Amino acid sequence: MRTPGLAEFPDCVAARSSKHLKELEAMVAAGDRAVALFVVQRMDCTEFAACTELDPVFAAALTRTANSGVEVLCYDCHLTTQAITVVRPLPWRDRP
Repeated sequence: MRTPGLAEFPDCVAARSSKHLKELEAMVAAGDRAVALFVVQRMDCTEFAACTELDPVFAAALTRTANSGVEVLCYDCHLTTQAITVVRPLPWRDRP
């Protein structure tokens, strides 16, 4: 069931994305800063979450990654036929 205002990722099983999260965790463990950035190219969203229904492995990986010290950032955009402009941060709803 779709939640109004909620942007979700992924829209299919995202094994490669889970692998990238693991790589970000390794960077933090090595003492570096790492950020997982999600850009929502829709104008009707007010928050972001991992789609546990489509890929529970990715959702759990995102929670684990955030808990390891990787920053999880999400921004929405304003879209026109002339430009896509990053507008504001969206809150991340952690749903393990």
